[in-house]
Amino acid sequence: MRRDDDFLERISVTNAARQPALNVKGGLSVRSARRVQEFLNENFSRKLALAEMAAVCGLSPYHFVRAFSKTFGMPPHQYVLDLRLDFAERLLADSHMTIADIAHLAGFSSQSHFTTVMKKYRQVTPLQARAGKLNSKVR
Repeated sequence: MRRDDDFLERISVTNAARQPALNVKGGLSVRSARRVQEFLNENFSRKLALAEMAAVCGLSPYHFVRAFSKTFGMPPHQYVLDLRLDFAERLLADSHMTIADIAHLAGFSSQSHFTTVMKKYRQVTPLQARAGKLNSKVR
């Protein structure tokens, strides 16, 4: 299964609210911020190594984490989790796919991992999120 272009367009709309703070002292350059943001938007659903993300900017992993955090206001791991959760929430609202399939497409290792992360960061389980979205559509 693959994400379709409609979902990718929605991701870019969501990411507009996740814009980097540019020219922050100790942060990423404008070019590096744009490159790593594009890289993460295209690859968030697969396993990503910190070294791979740092290589996009030509930085060491240690320096990358510090600069990324200053630029985006959160560490890279949290940024990727937010991308995955945003994508998964859209799939929950707009499709009849199973939660396990959604977890897989969004890049989570299992349905259990997806449920745990969603409960921790969004305070709802995937099933509750789906039910809430369906109820809001009916009204």
